[in-house]
Amino acid sequence: MMEKDSVASFPKANPGPLGLAGFGLTTIVLSCINAGLLPHEAIPVVVPLAFAYGGVAQIIAGILEFRTGNTFGMVAFTSYGLFWWWFAFLQWTVGAGWLKAPPAEAIATVLLIWGVFTLLMWFVTFRSSLAVWSIFLLLWITFFVLAWGDFGGSLGSLRGGVLGGYLGLLTGIDALVVAFIEVLNAHSGRVVISLGKPILR
Repeated sequence: MMEKDSVASFPKANPGPLGLAGFGLTTIVLSCINAGLLPHEAIPVVVPLAFAYGGVAQIIAGILEFRTGNTFGMVAFTSYGLFWWWFAFLQWTVGAGWLKAPPAEAIATVLLIWGVFTLLMWFVTFRSSLAVWSIFLLLWITFFVLAWGDFGGSLGSLRGGVLGGYLGLLTGIDALVVAFIEVLNAHSGRVVISLGKPILR
C-alpha cells in the first residue's frame, strides 16, 4: 500500500517542452531550406530528423499529455508529430522512386488543410499562455503562405515558399524559446520567465 502511494505521489515531468523542442528544431532546419539559406539538396538531412525528433518525440509528448489529462497538448503534439512523419514518408518514398512526385498543387492542398487545422487550434490557445498563442499564430500563417507558394503565389520577386520559409524560421525559434523557458521554470522550481497570461480567461 505504501509503495502504491509513493508511486502515485511521484512528481511528473511536463512533456510540453519535449514536444515543442522536437517541433521547433525540425521546423527550423526545414525552414532554412525553404528560405534558401540551405540548398534544396539538404532535404535528406531533414528526413531522419522528421522521423525521430519532429515525429517520435512529439508523439511521445502527445501520449504523455494524454496521461496528464491535457486534451489540447495530446491532439497538438500527436498531430504535428504525425505531420512530420507524413513529410518524411513523402520525401523517402519519392526519393526512392516508389512513388511519383506529386504536383505542387497537391502539396499546396495538404498544407492549406493543415493551415485550417492550425487556425482552429489557434482559437483554442486564446485560453493558453501568450507564448503558446504566438506559436500557433505564426504556424497557421506559415502553413497558409507555404500553400500559397506551392499554388504559384509570389510577392514581387519573392516566392511564397521562400517567404513561408522565413516565417517557419520565426515559428521554430519561437517554439524552441518557449521550450527553454518551460524547462528553465520547471528546473528552477519557480517562474523565472513568464509565458504570458492568456488573452481569454
